[in-house]
Amino acid sequence: MAVKITETILRDAHQSLIATRMTTEQMLPIVEKLDKVGYHSLEAWGGATFDSCLRFLNEDPWERLRKIKDKAKNTKLQMLFRGQNILGYRHYADDVVDYFVKKSVDNGIDILRIFDALNDPRNLEAAIKAANQAKAHVQATVCYTISPVHDIESFVKLAKQLESMGADSICIKDMAALLLPYTAYDLVKAMKEEIKIPIQLHTHYTSGEASMTYLKAIEAGVDVIDCAMSPLALGTSQPATEPMVAALQGTEYDTGLDLDLLSEIADYFRPLREEYLKSGLMDPKVMGVDVNTLRYQVPGGMLSNLVSQLKQQGAEDKFMDVLKEVPRVREDLGYPPLVTPSSQIVGTQAVLNVLMGERYKMITKETKGIVRGEYGQTPVPISDEMVKKVIGDEERITCRPADKLEPEIDKLREEIKDYIEQDEDVLSYALFGQVAMKYFEHRKAPKTEETAPASGKAAFDVEYIDMDSKDYPIK
Repeated sequence: MAVKITETILRDAHQSLIATRMTTEQMLPIVEKLDKVGYHSLEAWGGATFDSCLRFLNEDPWERLRKIKDKAKNTKLQMLFRGQNILGYRHYADDVVDYFVKKSVDNGIDILRIFDALNDPRNLEAAIKAANQAKAHVQATVCYTISPVHDIESFVKLAKQLESMGADSICIKDMAALLLPYTAYDLVKAMKEEIKIPIQLHTHYTSGEASMTYLKAIEAGVDVIDCAMSPLALGTSQPATEPMVAALQGTEYDTGLDLDLLSEIADYFRPLREEYLKSGLMDPKVMGVDVNTLRYQVPGGMLSNLVSQLKQQGAEDKFMDVLKEVPRVREDLGYPPLVTPSSQIVGTQAVLNVLMGERYKMITKETKGIVRGEYGQTPVPISDEMVKKVIGDEERITCRPADKLEPEIDKLREEIKDYIEQDEDVLSYALFGQVAMKYFEHRKAPKTEETAPASGKAAFDVEYIDMDSKDYPIK
């Protein structure tokens, strides 16, 4: 069976290596060539690209999507969608989720990869339903992690549930590079025996296992793998496209992709890579292999996040203490997979626990949010003792968290009526409030010269999160 490839160069590759700073202008000249390759899909939108366009690049993310779609006539465009969080860092009301999905599809998205940081299926319901109604391909996601409560049986059970909810395919999302080759074989084989829809595998090279993991998953029958063109592959990014294509040539898994064409595309990105290194956007540190990823289950972006937080406090010598504290905090909070936003929440709390010299002496509002149930149901219940320590006798949410949210779209539209230039603006504002307003003001201002994209050191995390953002708006 020929294996298919999703190319991540336009989204996760630069998100993972240069904090999502590739501009639309840098992408467009190569899109037509990428479109000729014959990929399963081009992952070109979603994740942190939306935030980055508005916050750092003074670009309209919707315009980026339309421009890429205009040049990619043959290949499906794919996005990463954080369930009820959409592309932001809190839960949004169902009317925002519905409208965002509709507009994403209207503007050119064919495949939505929908995930939830806690693997709580209730947080995927609205997005799956909206994508089904928009006649898009729904790729529902199983976030892979390791803990005493996560095993192959639990992941297969979740995949079956997602299939029954209306998924067209399943993605095993190994965001922290924890999936080992033989485990991947067993996991894919078990899923293939139980579910009828295709299975795609996504991983990162952080721990050094990814190419081997792909080969074993391919032998077990995985349908699609995520790869990145070599100039922006490896390290905290994905395995490189060209070597995977070469490895499978002449076998029953042959991708059928043209290495000469891929080589031309790589030639386009190579000077860009040099530019990113020179400007400091790409830190050579993210290109290495870090086995601590496996020891502490900390994603690559989260590692650099922790270092940055400790540097700001002049406490870099506490790094190993924080790494050891991360798994303890994760256990206390019910073993959430470490992916945005749970990775930032667990990491920040671990830093505070170490710096304060006393565990939970200072507690972030996001940690309180997890314990309250604002983000959904954790993989295992949080202990009564922990609940008492973090939120005292406050009431906890046991229903689907979004059921507590009032419709938002009409109110938001009214708030920015003087700035709206396209229907989609209300969605940019819904997700990123003041960041979007700043962009709208920039867009309205007379254009004397093009604003240069942000440069200098990349943000300390591959997915920016403002831990001082407004409280979760429970009604």
